[in-house]
Amino acid sequence: MPKQPRSVPDFPKPLQLSVDRTSPVPLYFQLSQQLEAAIEKGTLTPGSLLGNEIDLAGRLGLSRPTVRQAIQALVDKGLLVRRRGVGTQVVHSQVKRPLELSSLYDDLEAAGQKPATTVLRNNLEPATAEVAAALGVPEGSDVHRVERLRYAHGEPMARLRNHLPAGLLPLDTEYLEGTGLYRLMRGAGITLHSARQTVGARAATAREADLLTETEGAPLLTMERTTFDDTGRAVEFGSHIYRASRYSFEFQLLVRP
Repeated sequence: MPKQPRSVPDFPKPLQLSVDRTSPVPLYFQLSQQLEAAIEKGTLTPGSLLGNEIDLAGRLGLSRPTVRQAIQALVDKGLLVRRRGVGTQVVHSQVKRPLELSSLYDDLEAAGQKPATTVLRNNLEPATAEVAAALGVPEGSDVHRVERLRYAHGEPMARLRNHLPAGLLPLDTEYLEGTGLYRLMRGAGITLHSARQTVGARAATAREADLLTETEGAPLLTMERTTFDDTGRAVEFGSHIYRASRYSFEFQLLVRP
């Protein structure tokens, strides 16, 4: 009995793709940008399968190598993955977080990224010199340490480590796993006013790589932030790491007059 050909899923119907041959922008890049935008907007959801390259090339009047190059660009970004016997599949969109005084939980929720949290530590400990200087408390005095693993679409995105003055607000583990720290602060009547923040990068340690499902030595984004309330009191010192393959910070730059 002849073997029946396996059907190949097509692109979702709402997805509108087109290329401008008069544009100086390479055709593969135009296609790649449209597919990336569809992933970020949720038109192409995690787990979606893309149609095969031949069908897409014929639909847009492009060569197969051009389509392959567009798809490979998104594979390299970690947005698509090629699975043997399955096809090219959407993994997720990269989280692009604006540099403003907001919590990762709120940003993920606003972007439809389905945030979730696992609390790794939630306890009092003596303040180190670094933490004491950031919070304006004596070195060795008790501070509250909260360490969490933040997920988006079920995938680990960041390890968040926060130190807060002891007794600032109730920090129940169940609440911390259900919402963001800044939302808990606002609910406790704390008005967040400003922050001092530093962004950097380094390689993942073995433990960090295991937590974030990366390889040891993989690039991580780092962020340290001291947040102040409307009285000028330091209410939180955060030291966070993010997967560079899944996360980026966005800046808005203004021209100085």
